[in-house]
Amino acid sequence: MNDKTATPRYAGPLVVEGALADAERMKRESNYLRGTIAEDLNDGLTGGFNGDNFLLIRFHGMYQQDDRDIRAERTEQKLEPRHAMMLRCRLPGGVMTPAQWLGIDKFAAEKTLYGSIRLTNRQTFQFHGILKPNVKPVHQMLHELGLDALATANDVNRNVLCTSNPVESALHVQAWEWAKKISEHLLPRTRAYAEIWLDQEKVATTDEEPILGPTYLPRKFKTTVVIPPQNDVDLHANDLNFVAIAEKGNLIGFNVLVGGGLSIAHGDKSTYARTASELGFIPLQSTLAVAEAVVTTQRDWGNRTNRKNAKTKYTLERVGVDRFRAEVEKRAGITFEEIRPYEFTGRGDRIGWVKGVDNKWHLTLFIENGRILDYPGKPLKSGLAAIASIHKGDFRLTANQNLIVAGVAQADKAEIERLAREHGLIDDSVSEQRKNSMACVSFPTCPLAMAEAERFLPEFVTNVEEIMQRHGVAEEHIVLRVTGCPNGCGRALLAEVGLVGKAMGRYNLHLGGNRIGTRIPRMYRENITEAEILTLLDDLIGRWSQERQDGEGFGDFTIRAGIIRPVMDPAVDFYD
Repeated sequence: MNDKTATPRYAGPLVVEGALADAERMKRESNYLRGTIAEDLNDGLTGGFNGDNFLLIRFHGMYQQDDRDIRAERTEQKLEPRHAMMLRCRLPGGVMTPAQWLGIDKFAAEKTLYGSIRLTNRQTFQFHGILKPNVKPVHQMLHELGLDALATANDVNRNVLCTSNPVESALHVQAWEWAKKISEHLLPRTRAYAEIWLDQEKVATTDEEPILGPTYLPRKFKTTVVIPPQNDVDLHANDLNFVAIAEKGNLIGFNVLVGGGLSIAHGDKSTYARTASELGFIPLQSTLAVAEAVVTTQRDWGNRTNRKNAKTKYTLERVGVDRFRAEVEKRAGITFEEIRPYEFTGRGDRIGWVKGVDNKWHLTLFIENGRILDYPGKPLKSGLAAIASIHKGDFRLTANQNLIVAGVAQADKAEIERLAREHGLIDDSVSEQRKNSMACVSFPTCPLAMAEAERFLPEFVTNVEEIMQRHGVAEEHIVLRVTGCPNGCGRALLAEVGLVGKAMGRYNLHLGGNRIGTRIPRMYRENITEAEILTLLDDLIGRWSQERQDGEGFGDFTIRAGIIRPVMDPAVDFYD
């Protein structure tokens, strides 16, 4: 449980005065997210989008990127960067049908530069390398499959996460239904998406955004539904969290937690990671009203002058948890009850077969880095297509970049397993350490990348495995995360060992998180190389193997042994 409460220091203004960030102008002038995107699609002089459209397309689920491996070469050739779009699908709770999977598999193979499907830790998938002529077709393809990319990026509520393989599997459908309802309720109301991408005619009415407002939110906003004891969605990385409370196997309501977030900015001590604060318990019928009230409070009180301090976590620190809670109660017309007891025991995916209470089987497949492609000797993409062609249940993408073949009947179990093993989707030699390691995409496609992450992780984990083998803890694991910049996509600041990219080949090393994801790690060393990190870990893992208490995780050990001080109040001591 999270014990963070308001302290007497809160006395900030409800609204931050000052010159608005330019993003506010862009949103105000966008004609409800239309801009001139439709016209820009026909500009053949560039492979990218011009002016404000570069940012506006994010509201439509896309980021403009280029291949940074060849950027210098193209500059030397007097060519513009090879622009291509990354598109992120909206997929509440990560659930999709086998038919939908086959549709996206086909598009990835035929219409993207890299041919891959990338599972993200936002419990959805991304396409990388969509050239401009294929941008409109990708949206139309998704629409034909019953999917869309609306509001998966920029200043809106993004894809809503939901625990994907809970211990009490009967709760999944109930919780997932609420994740879908929350997602739909908080979507933008503008018809810009339908007009631009789906060729739907403009309706002769005035656009309104009753929840998000005409200039949308001050910054990105993330929401989860989590079913204890699994914290697989890393709730403390999110602005708004609904913790499922059940009685006799039935969902009766949610504990509401607000204000988590991990992104920081190197060298800016006004930025910090923060765990979410408990507001209270609500019955199910209050869920959408509370979701709306939290979002509109952040809409009205969030900092629109400085985007680095615009997230909900900074609003709570400025105005205080008690004042924020009272405003949510007023707007939702409810009174929060006392938090109901809940406990987390883990957050990793349960790899392999798990049987549900309905006697159906769920097969969680470990996908390193979430990258689905046919590799030599491991044709992962072909294997999942083969499974999708016969599977009668659904697929669930997890917030740990893995994939669950869910709802498998006993009669179909052997054939699903045969296909998975034949295509390298099941590998019994994968260590617990590798299963509990994760990285963001970073190079070559992310424009914010400072250091490698996805391409760095596999070999780095191998080195860590060798260290753990040498010290007799090869069967153990440490929650290890690598992110190529400080924006938090790899969730390194909820890891036991977190690497945050600082420059090519150099990282800040953070220690002291815990296995269940409820404690922020502190920076232990700044701007160091892989070799230096491995030397430090060799020493620390050696100590852990010799000095740990029964069942003590690595992060807890580093705190108890005095190797690192815990972050108690991030607004005050994150950098101390």
